[in-house]
Amino acid sequence: MDRIAIVGGAQLNGEIPISGAKNSAIKLMAASLLTDQPLRLTNMPRLADTRFLGRLLQRLGAEVVERDGEAGAETVLRTSEIVSAIAPYDLVRQMRASFNVLGPLVARAGHAKVSLPGGCTIGARPVDLHLKALEALGASIDLHEGYVYAQAPRGLKGAEIEFPFVSVGATEHTLLAAVLADGETVIRKAACEPEIGDLAECLTAMGAQIEGAGTPTIRVKGVARLGGATHSVIPDRIETGTFALAAAMAGGEVRLTKTRSDFIEALLLKMEEAGVGIARAADSVTIKRDSAKRLKAVTFDTEPYPGFPTDLQAQFMALMTLADGESVIRESIFENRFMHAPELARLGAEITVQGGEARVTGVEKLFGAQVMATDLRASVSLVIAGLAARGETVVNRVYHLDRGFERLEAKLSACGADIRRVRDNSEEL
Repeated sequence: MDRIAIVGGAQLNGEIPISGAKNSAIKLMAASLLTDQPLRLTNMPRLADTRFLGRLLQRLGAEVVERDGEAGAETVLRTSEIVSAIAPYDLVRQMRASFNVLGPLVARAGHAKVSLPGGCTIGARPVDLHLKALEALGASIDLHEGYVYAQAPRGLKGAEIEFPFVSVGATEHTLLAAVLADGETVIRKAACEPEIGDLAECLTAMGAQIEGAGTPTIRVKGVARLGGATHSVIPDRIETGTFALAAAMAGGEVRLTKTRSDFIEALLLKMEEAGVGIARAADSVTIKRDSAKRLKAVTFDTEPYPGFPTDLQAQFMALMTLADGESVIRESIFENRFMHAPELARLGAEITVQGGEARVTGVEKLFGAQVMATDLRASVSLVIAGLAARGETVVNRVYHLDRGFERLEAKLSACGADIRRVRDNSEEL
């Protein structure tokens, strides 16, 4: 199993290009099940998660071709026919988002058998909202032996759906099913994340009729069929925020390109409050910090978009370990999402966790150590901390990182970081 070794102390200077958004790409790939025509996705990230989903889509009948286009990596998907409406456990368990093939399969084939995704290291994250939405659209749902059996032999029907709380995954899944439903579907308390707008834009290019994506109320007028389209995946706002925080942690000046600062405005405001210099541009954001000056501790709560994203909470906690004063971080989206705190403590951080609140008392120095990654965002928070820690930090179980970050070490190395990947047999990459 690979590890990542970082020798801290080097400032970061240069440019880092941001990849396409993972959380958007995997839902866009699932949309290819809704048509028998080609769906061409450009600005595609090359990640473990997109490969996992590609294998599942091929099992269901899709042709998946990865290639280098004029503007970079792209994927062309075509599902001429659904050859199987069964998504088995051995594939779904590798990535929760693959559960979102359920809606498109029922919408197009009229039936599906999809494995429940199971638990998660950052909480239960149940799919009951997904299933209730499909039931509202007319699907019959049966659960047994760890599988969801869904049927709508006469097709799905438009419905009024109001979620009890904001759920990105349930909003996306409902969109994927409703575009082929007969009649109008109204989704209330819909998530407003940029990835929702990206999915709606792609579906619209395929022939769907969607209004209000990016607002709390989305209206979908179902159509009989969808066609092919070409769509560019939006920049990854979580990758943007992660590298912004890495630059702030290490010090120096880094320009993040091929991205949008407005996607992470809540983060940037907190970084400015902490004393980090931020320069926003139309398609880039520049991070500047004098590492000789201590940061100020700031307090925040994670919230649905446009609030502070839960997927950047761990990375910001790493930054606060060296801030002057006490930072209070409240996690309101997922339970059990402070699992990185004990590992940051191994580097010398002072963190107290009680329920959904973490108190971080900044220290003057961190020191390198062996640490263990517990999930995707926790993994990269340890890398960020290692950039500033004295000596060598070794992050174990980095397969989590490969699920969500494309060429992480190469991008940081290009800006001056002393970081390398080490295979289990000690062969360095």
